[in-house]
Amino acid sequence: MSISKPIRIVAMAKYLPRQVSSTELEIKYKLPKNWSVENSGVEYRHQISTENNGIMGAKAADLALEKANMTLADIDMIISAGATYDYPIPNQASVTKAEMKDGHKYHTPSIDIDSTCLSFVVALDLSSKILDGKQYKNVLIISAETASKGLNISNWETLTLFGDAAVAAVISFDKESSSEFIKGGHRTYSEGVYDTMIEGGGVRNFFSERPYDNEFYSFKMNGKKLLRMAKDKIPEFMEWFFSDIPYTMKSTDVIIPHQASKIGLMMFKKMFDLKDSQIKETLLKYGNCIAASIPLTLCDSIENNEIKRGDLCFLSGTSAGFSIGGVLIRY
Repeated sequence: MSISKPIRIVAMAKYLPRQVSSTELEIKYKLPKNWSVENSGVEYRHQISTENNGIMGAKAADLALEKANMTLADIDMIISAGATYDYPIPNQASVTKAEMKDGHKYHTPSIDIDSTCLSFVVALDLSSKILDGKQYKNVLIISAETASKGLNISNWETLTLFGDAAVAAVISFDKESSSEFIKGGHRTYSEGVYDTMIEGGGVRNFFSERPYDNEFYSFKMNGKKLLRMAKDKIPEFMEWFFSDIPYTMKSTDVIIPHQASKIGLMMFKKMFDLKDSQIKETLLKYGNCIAASIPLTLCDSIENNEIKRGDLCFLSGTSAGFSIGGVLIRY
């Protein structure tokens, strides 16, 4: 159901570690020339060298606050929205806050939201529920992802697909703005729960109880089954999402899908009769950056003046679990 609240994205900023070209990756791992672009649709991605999630997230967050003409004193809650983390404990938001310029000066509550690739979308949805202009006026959402640490180099599909990045967004309750949060929605289809996973490292397969094995402790997915599920469930989800609001997917100005894969993006575009100009893509230059992909594409589109104030924007994607989610905002 639409809640239509005066929620505004005040500012966004990104941090990207060193760029790695597909040519460099193919030479390093002895892959056929042009394999990455032809199969994964990725020409460039970024990978950490000395950074970690906390450092990347803090740099993006400090820059977003600077753009918003705010300091951490203005923020009522920090949300780390992502799937990867520096430590199992403490939570990532606390680690990232400690790396920020004023992290030790202010005692801003800091929590994590992990819905893997949909984490930013879910964090934006839930932020819209708590932002009231009283207790919560401004929320800082940070999606910092390090995908490169969890890849199996023998799996060319995932090796060439993923990248590292951090994005931060300052979200505010602002009655004076024409910006609004119109609707958010999220559904989890549990028949796909184990089709995208890293098996090792949790309580079920704890580190001390299972000798290190690269495949067991690396990311893997059942790509064919996931694509079948997406093809089946996405139209159903979209019909439900737009059923009770006076908008359709066609009536939006901009659609930012999760940059999941070359095939996934192609399939999404074929499902719906949409203008090419509506759909924003960054897969070619960043790869799949897990939860950072959607806000990274949103941030780039804003910086490139492809999204202007008043534009109707639909952010949507899939995630491990298997989930589909989306938010509709007027930027």
